[in-house]
Amino acid sequence: MSSEIKNRYSDKELAEFRTLIEEKIEKAQEDLELLKSTYMNDGNNGTDDTSPTFKAFEEGSETMSKEANTQLAIRQEKFIRDLRNALIRIENKTYGICRVTSKLIRKERLVLVPHATLSIEAKNIQK
Repeated sequence: MSSEIKNRYSDKELAEFRTLIEEKIEKAQEDLELLKSTYMNDGNNGTDDTSPTFKAFEEGSETMSKEANTQLAIRQEKFIRDLRNALIRIENKTYGICRVTSKLIRKERLVLVPHATLSIEAKNIQK
């Protein structure tokens, strides 16, 4: 029986996806904490006694890196939220079903993008 004909993944397959997603959430939360701790760091790298020109460059660089860190943190929080939503779909046994075509999303895609809600076919239609 090919996966195109099935209308949902088996409980065993859903359990495998749950494990994968839970591991990804754990890693993503660690990465988010790292980003937050970098952002919270006062950024004083001992440049107080160096030339004013270098200090201005340092402050500009610090501002840019704080903005970049903020953007990364926002993206990471969205990724975690998407992964948690995937866990809810597993509970509802709707995980892996394309929200456009209602067909099963290929297992290979879900392993790479476990929070996917669109099949490649549906994603291509949206382009």
